Amino acid sequence: MTFKKLVGMSAVLAMLFAAGCGAATASKSGKVVTEADLSYGERGTPPKVEYSKAAPGTAKRFQRSYENAPPLIPHSIEGLVPITLNNNACLGCHMPSVAKSMGATPMPPTHFKDFFFDTKKKLIKQKLYEDVIAYKARLTLMAKKEDIAPQRYNCVQCHVPQANAKPLVANTFKPEFRNPENKHRSTLNKNLMEGVK
Repeated sequence: MTFKKLVGMSAVLAMLFAAGCGAATASKSGKVVTEADLSYGERGTPPKVEYSKAAPGTAKRFQRSYENAPPLIPHSIEGLVPITLNNNACLGCHMPSVAKSMGATPMPPTHFKDFFFDTKKKLIKQKLYEDVIAYKARLTLMAKKEDIAPQRYNCVQCHVPQANAKPLVANTFKPEFRNPENKHRSTLNKNLMEGVK
């Protein structure tokens, strides 16, 4: 038997063993939540839900779901989405330079950090990155907090509005905040690498 076949068979056996252990654990721990429990299934179509109609600046902020969780959007986003390459209405109120005067939560420092900077730097060196001039201009603007990092441009990939929908499955999660003030603000910039070192 070749080494590759032996490794392949070992991997398959390990997966089967893990699946069996998982099934045994699920049956010992109590009620298993099925796919049907997580959907409307035979209960018909979901009820109509309404999102907040409060205008930006007038809604009460939500407590964060857990420490450093992206804040939920408390106001209506009608007319503010979709976010496109040429239009991001969120920036008009949430850029740090205008947020206070708009009564909005300013974007934190993490939104101005390009997490792929080292990779792009290597690509530029290898002449594999196309628009070096535009990238260097963006770095300058990010340093001045006048432009956000490209990874943060699509706000609604992390920040979402809330509807008055009743959950299909009860949620017993209770967040613990090391500092009560973190219920409404982020300290991610200070402890971004926490637990990584």
